[in-house]
Amino acid sequence: MSAGRASAHRSPTTGRLAGLYDTAPFYGAGLAELRLGELLSRQPRDTYVLSTKVGRVVLDEVEDPAARELGEKGGLFAHGRPNRMVDDYSADATLRSVEDSLKRLGTDRPDIDWVHDIAQDFHGDHWLHHFETARTGAFRVLSKLRDEGVIGAWGLGVNKAEPIELTLDLDEPRPDGFLLAGRYTLLDHDRALQRLLPASSEIVERVRRIRETAERHGVGVKAAALQFSLAHPASAAVIPGATRPSRIAEDVAALHEEVPAAFWADLLASGLVSAAAPLPA
Repeated sequence: MSAGRASAHRSPTTGRLAGLYDTAPFYGAGLAELRLGELLSRQPRDTYVLSTKVGRVVLDEVEDPAARELGEKGGLFAHGRPNRMVDDYSADATLRSVEDSLKRLGTDRPDIDWVHDIAQDFHGDHWLHHFETARTGAFRVLSKLRDEGVIGAWGLGVNKAEPIELTLDLDEPRPDGFLLAGRYTLLDHDRALQRLLPASSEIVERVRRIRETAERHGVGVKAAALQFSLAHPASAAVIPGATRPSRIAEDVAALHEEVPAAFWADLLASGLVSAAAPLPA
């Protein structure tokens, strides 16, 4: 099990870890936070950005982790802690979740708290009910904690665009940003440019054509994907999920790989990227 997601590197001058580390109580019922907290305890707090999430409370009561119903994430955290988790976006649960995460992470503050998985993929037809609970609960609590300096910022961490669209239509509370997984990528971005909706179903063919173009220019697909997502002015960071420690070094190398302008021109000419998409300089 990984200790959450990270985009990080070691400073060539200090050897210290730097970057953005993202985790959640959901990842192994708190195990990812415990592991990440242990790692980061050896680093000065101001050398990294730390984000975690609210929306699920980890209880003292235990259960069989392998038997959990986690939708598309089923089996991913089968070796996590046995503590039972409950979905709860209320004000009281949000406060408890923030406090519990701080203890597991061993830190005095998270830089960002995301409201986690408040969408159809986990809550089905009841997702709007959970969204309303979050609007009057988690959203307001996190806004207050941000204003008090307890957390640095807050937003939504989701895999679907609809909760983001609803939140953007609210007069208040106002989030600082969004963590949207897999909806603005080199492969899948046309509709995200318009309304942040899921894109085309012709995935396999697009993958083949992107790979062929990358090979022709001697470009790594990972480098192209990461650098494309960062080129949009609304993108503050990319958070690739690292399944093993070596992936972090690979991700950093991909971010610094030189991608020729001719590669982006070929993608544009072949219709593999939208004409409206900002491309890396």
